[in-house]
Amino acid sequence: MAVRREITEYSGIYFITVTCSRWLRLFEIADAYGEAYKWFDHLKGKGHYMPNHIHALIGFRQTQGVSINSMVGEGKRFMSYGIVKRLKIKGEEEILTKLTEPANTTDRKRGKIHEVFEPSFDWKECRENKFIEQKLNYIHANPCRGAWDLVADECEYPHSSARFYATGEQGAYAVTNYRELEDVDLTK
Repeated sequence: MAVRREITEYSGIYFITVTCSRWLRLFEIADAYGEAYKWFDHLKGKGHYMPNHIHALIGFRQTQGVSINSMVGEGKRFMSYGIVKRLKIKGEEEILTKLTEPANTTDRKRGKIHEVFEPSFDWKECRENKFIEQKLNYIHANPCRGAWDLVADECEYPHSSARFYATGEQGAYAVTNYRELEDVDLTK
């Protein structure tokens, strides 16, 4: 999967943004939050840390020579399979048709039919707690504003870590407090 910039490091905490194709609300339409959680579980199984959701803060522990870009691309690919499967089960033919339009000829020759996510993803390396907290505030406020306006209070959104950071109570997906990573050597 294409990215705007290559991440040259193999460890560290990164703010990652993965966007659905055409800004469609695919996680909501397909009820596919579990697909993101499966990816997070896969990353945790490899020793990485998932403090939050998409938008996500991810603490990548030494990736053994596999680029972080490749790991995010792999996550997008597997989430895509799950989302398409769920859309088919729900009979969302109109959405599936929309997802076939952006798939280019090269992708189609390789067997790719749907473009579930935008080809690139955005990332920012997080070296200081102040920057991490800025990104957390952005993540937590996101469901409460603009076009999303999903909830009035950020702690009410079930797929956010806001409640965890405010009260210590886990939400729909168990997260790790980023402060727990302060003493973790992610290069090992």
